[in-house]
Amino acid sequence: MQTVEANGASIPVIGLGTWTLKDKACADMVSRAISLGYRHLDTAASYGNEEAVGEGLRASGVARNDIFVTTKVWWTDIAPADLARSAEASLSRLGLDHVDLLLIHWPNPQVPLADSIGALNLMRERGLARHIGVSNFPTALLAEALRLSDAPLVANQVENHPYLDQSKVYRACREAGMAMVSYCPLARGGRLFEEPAVSKAAARHGKTPAQIVLRWQVQQDGIVAIPRTSNPERLSENIGLFDFSLSEEEMAAISALRGAGQRICDYDFSPAWDEVE
Repeated sequence: MQTVEANGASIPVIGLGTWTLKDKACADMVSRAISLGYRHLDTAASYGNEEAVGEGLRASGVARNDIFVTTKVWWTDIAPADLARSAEASLSRLGLDHVDLLLIHWPNPQVPLADSIGALNLMRERGLARHIGVSNFPTALLAEALRLSDAPLVANQVENHPYLDQSKVYRACREAGMAMVSYCPLARGGRLFEEPAVSKAAARHGKTPAQIVLRWQVQQDGIVAIPRTSNPERLSENIGLFDFSLSEEEMAAISALRGAGQRICDYDFSPAWDEVE
């Protein structure tokens, strides 16, 4: 599996997103994904499935140190004592003594960022997380987090797909040596797969539209994608990206779709997003 090198972390470029997966179905998907070659699992305290993710990891029979595990602390729990409790509870549910990456899931304007970043650093110092980072941080907040953190931040996990222009966040991540981890990397499919820039590339390469979009993701320097699927048959499709490349023209045609400005995950607690250039 190819990796992105980010401030000391080696992050597999394709991971299994597990949002909405639950119980035995989640554990089975995790175990199957690992058997197919996935080496990156993404979960969160708020997903309510950390026990199942841990169960699937153990059932896979693959050594723990060969799997990159990410979890996240929910935005209501990022005050220092709460963050520590959340991280400890996540490890207990996962059945692990550490995660590879611990993220602040969303910023919280009611909690001083210095306090949250300080607590995140403490989790790393205590060995509960090998690496730390953030999620859903626009550029101004990311710059502040970088300034406040003693340890390097290795990733900013954000919504990223061809219908959303995340150029500013991407540049900020690369300038800081960070990975940008794309959630909703397929924009949940639908009409994106029917766009000529995607469908024509799929026909040329003999690949599915989903594979074309995921290839567009990971062919960009420093980007990791974590597609979620509840269909076991999609697992091998989503990882079958490494036997072809898109041309510069194909990459540009897909990137040109970003003018759509379609943001899927936007909530009343979301931060002020970066304006599109």
